[in-house]
Amino acid sequence: MADDRTNNGTSHQARYKVGGMDCASCATKIDTAVRRVAGVEDVSVSVAAGTMTVSHDGSADLAVMEKKVSGLGYSLRALGRKGKAERGIPPSALPGISPTVGEINQPRDHHEHGPGCSHDHDGEHDHAHHHGGGHDHSEHDHDHEEIEGLHGHDHGPMDGPWWQSKKGRLTILVGLALAVAYGLGHLVPAYDSYIFTAAMLIGLVPIARRAIMAAFAGTPFSIEMLMTIAAVGAVIIDASEEAAAVVFLFLVGELLEGVAAGKARSSIQSLTALVPKTALLEENGKTLEVPAEGLAVGSVILVRPGDRISADGVIVAGTSGIDEAPVTGESTPVSKGEGDQVFAGTINGAAALRVRVTAAAEDNTIASVVRLVEEAQEKKAPTERFIDRFSRYYTPGVVVVAALVAILPPLLAGADWDEWVYKGLAILLIGCPCALVISTPAAIAASLSSGARRGLLLKGGAVLETLGKLTAVAFDKTGTLTSGKPQVTDVIAFGYSADDVLRISAALETGSSHPLAMAILARAAEYELDIPAASDAKALGGKGVTAIVGGEEVFLGSPKAAAERASLPMAHSRRITGLNDEGKTVSVLVVGGVLAGAIAMRDEPRADAKAGLKALADAGIKTVMLTGDNARTAAAIGKDLGIEVRAELMPEDKQRIVGELQREGFVVGKVGDGINDAPALAAADIGIAMGGGTDVALETADAAVLHGRLSDIAGMIDLSKRTMRNIWQNITIALGLKAVFLVTTIIGITGLWPAILADTGATVLVTINALRLLRR
Repeated sequence: MADDRTNNGTSHQARYKVGGMDCASCATKIDTAVRRVAGVEDVSVSVAAGTMTVSHDGSADLAVMEKKVSGLGYSLRALGRKGKAERGIPPSALPGISPTVGEINQPRDHHEHGPGCSHDHDGEHDHAHHHGGGHDHSEHDHDHEEIEGLHGHDHGPMDGPWWQSKKGRLTILVGLALAVAYGLGHLVPAYDSYIFTAAMLIGLVPIARRAIMAAFAGTPFSIEMLMTIAAVGAVIIDASEEAAAVVFLFLVGELLEGVAAGKARSSIQSLTALVPKTALLEENGKTLEVPAEGLAVGSVILVRPGDRISADGVIVAGTSGIDEAPVTGESTPVSKGEGDQVFAGTINGAAALRVRVTAAAEDNTIASVVRLVEEAQEKKAPTERFIDRFSRYYTPGVVVVAALVAILPPLLAGADWDEWVYKGLAILLIGCPCALVISTPAAIAASLSSGARRGLLLKGGAVLETLGKLTAVAFDKTGTLTSGKPQVTDVIAFGYSADDVLRISAALETGSSHPLAMAILARAAEYELDIPAASDAKALGGKGVTAIVGGEEVFLGSPKAAAERASLPMAHSRRITGLNDEGKTVSVLVVGGVLAGAIAMRDEPRADAKAGLKALADAGIKTVMLTGDNARTAAAIGKDLGIEVRAELMPEDKQRIVGELQREGFVVGKVGDGINDAPALAAADIGIAMGGGTDVALETADAAVLHGRLSDIAGMIDLSKRTMRNIWQNITIALGLKAVFLVTTIIGITGLWPAILADTGATVLVTINALRLLRR
């Protein structure tokens, strides 16, 4: 089974792909059925991701649970293993998103909708093929023909045009029948009510079947039931023409909704083409083309110029520009060489590369991000939970109101029965909660998908909702506000030229992996300097490094250690002190006992740090730097960026300051990338991890900025605010249209046709409005 024991050893989880689930009512029916199985502790069903996670105590009979769900008409496929990336943010936050390998190009497997579903959709479904799941489907027999006979509709993936799906064909058939009925009705008007009734039954019979099955499953107030009552009632009061038209409009609206919902679900899955299906594997001196999903960690693959990289890995040979635009949106290729990381789905530039695979296909960061987005879509926001609770009482309440409208005026005031029964039937259709129920999850699913495509990973609807309420954001310095890598800022010539100072210093540092050495070597490479050979190199602990270069003893190290080897004039000392005051580390070069020059280095702010902080300030959000670095360096960076600074802090100090801000009334976000940030990330209202950070920070955080851009923090907050506006627009559309048509129906202005348009039309409008969030 898809069973995974949690850390405490007492609770288990089973995770499934669910086929045939396209609406919130589907999720509710599955949730209700599964919770009734003994031993089940919690159920989380995501319509957007098409997944279900079941928490149980180990005694639950999963075979019985699976049979209950498949008995409702849904297909289940166990997700084999639950790796680290499924439990939290992926091991490393890397650019790019793409579906999990193994869920690409799946067979077209038609499963029918559950009888308890209050919609008849025909959307896209991802029936994932899983490796290593160990799931035996022999326990539950999926009798497809029997289900089709019960439900009379198709929930296979809408891979082709809508008119090729069973739902599309049914809608077309009912439309043609309605047109024929209009023609025959004019020819033989005496039989038009029978003709329209026959046309109506073509569409109503499958709807009524689902209504009956839903009632037996414990959902008597489904839209199918309301539709069936309204249509039959309309025939009884001799409004068969309207009944036939209403059934047709209902099917059209549901078809449109299914198409729109399919687009929302496939927003991330549409990036599957980014991951190549094959790779060129180097083995025993030969190059073989193999399936990319079969690549093992440690394998070496050849990536030709212009090819997409088929796996996460490290370059072992070659230098080339990597186009990461398909996954990051950055238009400028990034130059990468030996030792640099590359990611699946990015495009190699002008030179061949040999890449050592560092993650299996199902474990690469791209796949992990998609799994995390799917899990996030299962977590409901507070607004969504409220709407769910509200809808449970809303629909029965509407049925009661409709009954009272139909019965009381004729009984108490002697009004015409046909007229008021007609109005009651219209109110039944108006009262369907479909648009209201989908208003929040549709917007959240679209936002989570949109964010992931931009490198903004959010762990659920509650996180998305809270982000827009932030009033203060605390930043770590190193690796968050700064790049995390020292860079040469000044090359100072005292006795030699600046180029010679850099060239000789690079000779001393050749082969070293120390961050300061790497900064010097990078600057020398940038200037294309010829680096002389060094011999007899020695590291002097806490002081610097010495070697023989060009026959002379050369030393590069701290000013204090350099002063022991050569005279350091007061003017030079003052200049070095000034550089230190700017937060820079200074290394002094001594050649043959003579002061030659100095190199200043500093971990510089990210290129977009000022713009990112300004965007937050413009939004009225307080910003503060919390760092363990020394006060002088932190103050220099803070002054440059224009941000309040708290320095020389321990992890518990950062956590304490976050608490202080919260007690002052701020809703606090904490941004960091290191182990020492984890306590503060957990304490903040929203913890945000920067891309490239440690596993601990990424797993503790509520959200992650995968591309490491400070401007994305403001973008994430803006996405939250736009999402909440969209949700309230959706709720206004859903309830507003119903309120308008409720009033106009009671006073006799509108009837059944506008009633059904108020329902399905509102649902389609809400879905389309939510899809706007997929745009950047």
